[in-house]
Amino acid sequence: MRRIDKPWGYELIWAKTDRYVGKLLHINRGEALSFQYHKRKEETIYVQSGRMRLVLEDGDGRREVILNPGEVFHIPPLMRHRFIAEETCDVFEVSTPELDDVVRLEDRYGREVKSR
Repeated sequence: MRRIDKPWGYELIWAKTDRYVGKLLHINRGEALSFQYHKRKEETIYVQSGRMRLVLEDGDGRREVILNPGEVFHIPPLMRHRFIAEETCDVFEVSTPELDDVVRLEDRYGREVKSR
């Protein structure tokens, strides 16, 4: 298992193969991941604890979904998204293995952003 500290909390990579990756994302209350998308990576998230606001953008515009414990959401490639912790939350993510496939569009923490 590998822990990676992030400005919004941390992630634990608990499974990694050439076909899938399993992570636990611990997001501190009020913090947010980048607004981003993946060219190839596909992921499904499961909110284990806390409450999370999921910001989504696609051809139909931008929308927000509140996810509570026990709720699941699938994020296909190219869907723009951001996780925001309404309460400190732990989120399990299972994805395809392309961990470096991140196109950051907005970021609160000064990390590199790509143009849209």
